Amino acid sequence: MAKKKEKKEKKAGKRMNKNQLAHLLRELFHAKPTETLGMKYIVSELRLTTHPQKMLCVDILHEMLADDYISEVDKGRFRLNDHGIELIGTFLRKSNGKNSFIPEGGGDPIFVAERNSAHAMNNDKVRIVFYAKRKHREAEGEVVEVLERANDTFVGTLEVTKQYAFLVTENRTLANDIFIPKDKLKGGKNGDKAVVKVMEWPDKAKNPIGQVVDILGRAGDNTTEMHAILADFGLPYVYPKNVETAAEKIPAEISADEIARREDFRGVITFTIDPKDAKDFDDALSIRPIKNGLWEVGVHIADVTHYVKEGSVIDKEAEKRATSIYLVDRTIPMLPERLCNFICSLRPNEEKLAFSAIFDITEKGEVKKWRVAHTVINSDRRFTYEEAQEIIETKRGDFRDEVLTLDTIAKALRQKRFANGALDFDRYEVRFEIDETGKPTGVYLKESKDANKLVEEFMLLANRIVAESVGKVPKGKKAKVLPYRIHDLPDPEKLENLSQFASRFGYKVRTSGSKTDISKSINRLLNDVHGKKEENLIETVSIRAMQKARYSTHNIGHYGLGFEYYTHFTSPIRRFPDMMVHRLLTRYMEGGRTVSESKYEDLCKHSSDMEQVAANAERASIKYKQVEFMSERLGQVYDGVVSGVTEWGLYVELNENKCEGLVPIRDLDDDYYEFDEKNYCLRGRRKHRVYSLGDAIRIRVARANLEKKQLDFELIED
Repeated sequence: MAKKKEKKEKKAGKRMNKNQLAHLLRELFHAKPTETLGMKYIVSELRLTTHPQKMLCVDILHEMLADDYISEVDKGRFRLNDHGIELIGTFLRKSNGKNSFIPEGGGDPIFVAERNSAHAMNNDKVRIVFYAKRKHREAEGEVVEVLERANDTFVGTLEVTKQYAFLVTENRTLANDIFIPKDKLKGGKNGDKAVVKVMEWPDKAKNPIGQVVDILGRAGDNTTEMHAILADFGLPYVYPKNVETAAEKIPAEISADEIARREDFRGVITFTIDPKDAKDFDDALSIRPIKNGLWEVGVHIADVTHYVKEGSVIDKEAEKRATSIYLVDRTIPMLPERLCNFICSLRPNEEKLAFSAIFDITEKGEVKKWRVAHTVINSDRRFTYEEAQEIIETKRGDFRDEVLTLDTIAKALRQKRFANGALDFDRYEVRFEIDETGKPTGVYLKESKDANKLVEEFMLLANRIVAESVGKVPKGKKAKVLPYRIHDLPDPEKLENLSQFASRFGYKVRTSGSKTDISKSINRLLNDVHGKKEENLIETVSIRAMQKARYSTHNIGHYGLGFEYYTHFTSPIRRFPDMMVHRLLTRYMEGGRTVSESKYEDLCKHSSDMEQVAANAERASIKYKQVEFMSERLGQVYDGVVSGVTEWGLYVELNENKCEGLVPIRDLDDDYYEFDEKNYCLRGRRKHRVYSLGDAIRIRVARANLEKKQLDFELIED
């Protein structure tokens, strides 16, 4: 029996390759990090019974010595290097095996080979061992412990056979399909889209093992695909029953006592202006003359926190979601429908509770006096943006004088804002016309016209005044805690890049001086390129130089808007930070003390993160509809413009419908093209042909992959 076992081990040993043996050696040294291991002990522990195995082991040990992974204490006696650095950070998984590790607190990414990943998943918090490497070898890390799982659920399509099932994912971070035992399918059938939770990933197994958490429906069905996008980003696609039940119990009636406690605006002309498909009216505007040239303008915001009490189940759910999500064909609300579309929504001809910023203001946009108050209102009219725009353009329609006066004041406020250094990025948004099945039938561009800008200016004014009311304190006094909406100065390196890039077209951009100097210089650039061939290109590079706006209790001002103090107060139906601001403002108005800065900073970070995730999901839904729309136009030829340049190809935005697709670099087969990151172009090595950001280009629609949300174009030469 013993001979048989030895024979089996010899056979197994012959099959062991260099990578496998190297992995076993590393495991052995990590298991005994403080001990010195002799050659005899290593050979015995790893059961290396043949001469070739032992020689291979010696070779690997010499490589480990050269890599500074181990030290040779005496001849033939080794120990794990004690100057190997242990680091904690985030593991980033790539389906091509080129995983990396980002250290906590910043630093260069460290390569982690798949064999050294310990099956860590994307964004997991891990501990790695990182050793100094010899020359000409990339530094490598090895995961020694997964400290915190970031995500263990995946979305994909089920492949079910008689014996077993797999979840096939399009997730670019997971190279392997997920194996699902037949008793963990939850009724899922072949071709169903499903959410699967990874239960384990055994050391020696190629595939993780999971179980079905939810069946989303048949792949290709519109609701299934929209829910799959949400699930893919870890976002909710159904509303919890207990939260909806709690909302049903909230009475819609307003008591006489509550009205008596508030300023009464029910007799003042008030209206809402919103998109035509909106149901959740967050804000309303009221206006009445005070005396010659002076107007009282009320910015009335739904008083959500009157109904949603801090710490309640509704509040906890709103905090978790942090924002409403607007996919192409549906809204995933932050609050239950009874609150967002009915009780809180400032619907016409209904008495509603509001939290209001009220201004005494001239037609030149000079604020003479302001106050913030809890109010009761009754909206006289619900305008769509299109209806309000028509009044502005034709000077005819309901509440004509009020709308035109507000428009005049808004234009004065806007002009002032730009004079004070606000940036003027006027971007359009792509929207789809969709039939009852969710299929895109047409594309249109949503542009910001005067009616949109009217509402925007008064919301900006209210948000700024509220932020100043808490943040602006006399010298030597500490301001009370408030979540601010902050926006940092442009990234200096990217600004320098923009300056150099713009100079190639004969434009100048300042990279030093005051905030206002720099923003005025960027505005001048945007103004100068307007209508020119390079407009799209320079605007894109300018936007990339900007930082992302976010929430924080540490106020640094809002660079893009040119405001020293700015917050979000005007959309509490769809944003949790606005609910926080409403609560704190009420508390401070009643003489309450300040709150825990660290608690609110954590809530700010969570809100910023969720805003980003929601934006990514919204983009994914637009991309899905673009691919679906273009899948019926395969072979058709379009003119477009290069909207992005990467090492894997050119992104092209079509002029006609703004759909974006990729010309893969592999299809540019007339030369070997190299990516020039600094100059946003691909350059041919032999013929020196250059494809740059903003170039006009003609393409044919080549492929449309809905599963991957991928649109491929092929170039048509002139």
